[in-house]
Amino acid sequence: MMSEYEQLVNSISMSMGAAWASGINLYATLLMLGILGVTGNIVLPENLHILMHPAVIGASGLMFVAEFFADKTPGVDSGWDAIHTFIRIPAGAMLAAGAIGEVNPAMIMAAGILGGGLSAGTHAAKAGARALINTSPEPFTNWAASVTEDIAVIAGVWTALQHPMIFIGFLALFLFFLAWLLPKIWRGIKKAASAVMKLFSRRPEAADADPGTVPLAAASANGTLEAFEKE
Repeated sequence: MMSEYEQLVNSISMSMGAAWASGINLYATLLMLGILGVTGNIVLPENLHILMHPAVIGASGLMFVAEFFADKTPGVDSGWDAIHTFIRIPAGAMLAAGAIGEVNPAMIMAAGILGGGLSAGTHAAKAGARALINTSPEPFTNWAASVTEDIAVIAGVWTALQHPMIFIGFLALFLFFLAWLLPKIWRGIKKAASAVMKLFSRRPEAADADPGTVPLAAASANGTLEAFEKE
């Protein structure tokens, strides 16, 4: 029988673990929680029992396969991330609120707010890093990043469920890392966007020529014309 302290730690770890993972790969998170719940490896809170329904597991698996390939295709992955800005963050908030269990409604609301913020942070880091990686023409870095993310989600959720205190410690370190990383990603995106804008706004060579050469050319032409008229 777990003490109230252990139950609280487990609830926080599951709640924040689900939110953290949802910002990176929502469908892998849903699929993993559903399968672990059905097989009896974990006991899901009542609010998350729906994840064990065969239809939910099947839909999560199908979307996981779709994301697996979309996430490894340069350019397509950034489009996928852009669309999922409106899916991962709300889903992360809902999972965090549901995973906290039957407690005071205020605690459920607080878990949803924190979970949504955490999902937004991990999603921003993932989407921003991918946007920078896609400025490189080679696809191997993209594949390596995607596989690393998949492994991190599976390992992170498993740690949150099996070793709550370890996960909470790693989550604290991750938040410090995220605070350091996001400004750097934002600056990198602005530099890349600026370079692209300069590339497309470049004028033709004739327009870029020194304005002083135009009067000189006109004067030369006039001189030639006058000489011809005198002859």
